Amino acid sequence: MKKYKKISNPKVMLLYPPNQSWPNWMCKPNGSLAYPNLGGALIEADIEVKVFDACVGNEKDKLEEMFYKSTELPSGMLRTGVSDERILEEIKDYDVVGLTSIFTDQETMVLSTAKLIKNIYPEKLIIAGGFNARNRVEKFLDNKVDLVCLSEGEKTFIKILDEVRKEDSDFSKISSIAFKKNGKTITNKTSLEDVIWDLDKLPMPAWHLLPNERYWKIARPHGLNLDFDKELRYASMMTSLGCIFSCSYCHISTETEESISGPISKFRMKSDERVLSELYQLKKLGVKEIFIEDDTLFGRKKRAINLLKKMRGEGVDTYLINGVNLIHLFKDSEPDIELIEALKDSGCKEVVLPFETGVKRIMEKYASNKFPHDRYFNVKGLISTLKKYGMNTAGNYIIGWPDETLEELYQTIEAARLHRSFGIDSVNFFNAIPLPGTQLYEIAEQGGHLPHDWSPDKANWGKASMINTCVPQEKLEEIRQNAWRELNDSNYVDYKLKMKVSEAKKI
Repeated sequence: MKKYKKISNPKVMLLYPPNQSWPNWMCKPNGSLAYPNLGGALIEADIEVKVFDACVGNEKDKLEEMFYKSTELPSGMLRTGVSDERILEEIKDYDVVGLTSIFTDQETMVLSTAKLIKNIYPEKLIIAGGFNARNRVEKFLDNKVDLVCLSEGEKTFIKILDEVRKEDSDFSKISSIAFKKNGKTITNKTSLEDVIWDLDKLPMPAWHLLPNERYWKIARPHGLNLDFDKELRYASMMTSLGCIFSCSYCHISTETEESISGPISKFRMKSDERVLSELYQLKKLGVKEIFIEDDTLFGRKKRAINLLKKMRGEGVDTYLINGVNLIHLFKDSEPDIELIEALKDSGCKEVVLPFETGVKRIMEKYASNKFPHDRYFNVKGLISTLKKYGMNTAGNYIIGWPDETLEELYQTIEAARLHRSFGIDSVNFFNAIPLPGTQLYEIAEQGGHLPHDWSPDKANWGKASMINTCVPQEKLEEIRQNAWRELNDSNYVDYKLKMKVSEAKKI
């Protein structure tokens, strides 16, 4: 690894690269929690830090001229965001640039941004982190990234900056990073000390660093069908980390003590007081809608119920689009009324139910058997109870598993049809994606389901990215699209298609 000159007071730019998406596909700004969390740690360490989201720009950029006017990439995908010149302008006065690569389908934009910066400013230190980066280390280090953080970055990033302050920087003794030295990749495995077990010790997330007003103006929070008659003022938060399940398609399934990232899959919780303090900070920013992004909110069910009760009357709407496991919404086999009432009283407006599959074999093989099909659960009663308490409901289903037969695929679609008859508001069908670093990726690689030209650009839930599956790619995509159109209300379908088409016309 090359020598870096001493920087007494390093200035850090945390950069979200421009977004890439398929034509006629809704572009949603990232705005993930990665940078508020890391930004909070840097502020606590008295380090100057700024966040720039190149997908939406800042006050120097007109959304009409850059967000709503995408350009075509060589891959045929669309690039949404500010120009390369604007990126270079924003980072020119900063010594260290952080690039988040959580989502595999954005890898191309992350690496192109790293090369853009390094070609003009070779002296700047580029650090990448996130699930995708740590599972594609060689790719990142071969494309102008200097360091890859292999685990949760709040402690590691500070250690790196402490080293940069020295006369002769030497990163070899820092755990939880990977870098090149004399052309060889050095991987320093994560130490248990790098994992933050007491989440209350985490610095307060710096949500104020995000371009919140621009996100609210664009109004595409996770693509949900919210009330557009009022201004949206939303943000994300997490009350816990890790998960009690280990599904093959999820990164958590491989993030154990033996992995390079360490046991960050272990379920850890913030105290109720800490969560309420974060909620207070968000309300001070004017946030009205909260997306709770926990991987498993109800991992400790009694704790979650007590927390939700304490959130009662805080004046915000909450949306559970992630981290809900069906089995936790039941007490024995019937809907858990105490939990549902706690959700209602906390301001919950929507719950996304991850049914995953309608096939017992698939659930057992790929999804931790987290909703056993050999036990009776009153799903109809659950949906009607959630509706009774004024909550919208959506169902998520995954299709396109390597060995899923056509009969099994239709079994899942029929399960979604049944749930619609029970009153669920909408259903979403996702193609199984073999993300690098997951068990499913290993299964796909060993089973010959990855094409020789496999690209992270294809890691999109709407695209069938595996080959040699029981149901061919083209057939799978056709069935998925037809089922989605058939089983959802026409106004919901029109809304989604209008968003995509209207964006395409502005390109």
